[in-house]
Amino acid sequence: MLNVAHIVDLMKDEGEVTQYRLPRGLLLAGNPVQTLRHRYISPCGQFSSGLWESTCGLWTVEYEESEYCEMLSGVCVVRDALGGEKILRAGDRFVIPHGFRGTWEVVEACQKIFVSYAPQAKQAGA
Repeated sequence: MLNVAHIVDLMKDEGEVTQYRLPRGLLLAGNPVQTLRHRYISPCGQFSSGLWESTCGLWTVEYEESEYCEMLSGVCVVRDALGGEKILRAGDRFVIPHGFRGTWEVVEACQKIFVSYAPQAKQAGA
């Protein structure tokens, strides 16, 4: 039986931290360092949440999941494949739908809370 001890506080500095750089095939400018802190992953692997941060850079994105985000700091520009763009700043809350393709640019180092749902669970090592 689950109780209040199972409620996950996304802002606690707990859990495994993964720091990485983007592969050359995705990277368009800069060499950003990205940090991922998964705070919750569902047993089926389709739902997850946590904190993500990145230094400045520009890369391509292709969303295999739907993702709710809340910007905590920094400035980013998300552009779609047709050239439309959306500037995202601290305090902005938004959803990027499954299937979105375009670019993500971090103009000022940023941090966001993410809540992600993937229609199919990601395979280990994928």
